[in-house]
Amino acid sequence: MTMFVDLEVNPNLLSPLVLAYVGDAVYELFIRTKLVVHPAKVHELHQVAVKYVQASSQAQIVHDWEPELTEEEREVVRRGRNAKGGVPRHGDVVEYRYSTGFEALIGHLYLSGQHERLLELLNRIHPTMNS
Repeated sequence: MTMFVDLEVNPNLLSPLVLAYVGDAVYELFIRTKLVVHPAKVHELHQVAVKYVQASSQAQIVHDWEPELTEEEREVVRRGRNAKGGVPRHGDVVEYRYSTGFEALIGHLYLSGQHERLLELLNRIHPTMNS
């Protein structure tokens, strides 16, 4: 995974919601890129991608990763989970908080240049059209 822009950003100085903002984009691009190998119409690809980027899926992924996260990574997830942001009108608030923690972790790894670790975690996710 390459940086799109050449930035010198200390992700530790950014709010967890800013990290989640970046992490959301990085994760969605990862999922979309993985899905394009499947022969399908764009609408079908989008429907599957939505299943992977929704809060419940992200919350489950971060729960699955938790035993293998470093202390620093757990702290980023915790900060993201506890961030004071909006909550969904529909859906589970706890799942939404964990998904924010998930996105914050993705954003933190991306912005801190830990691309190898980011890919190590992301490559555990195998999106398929059968989801």
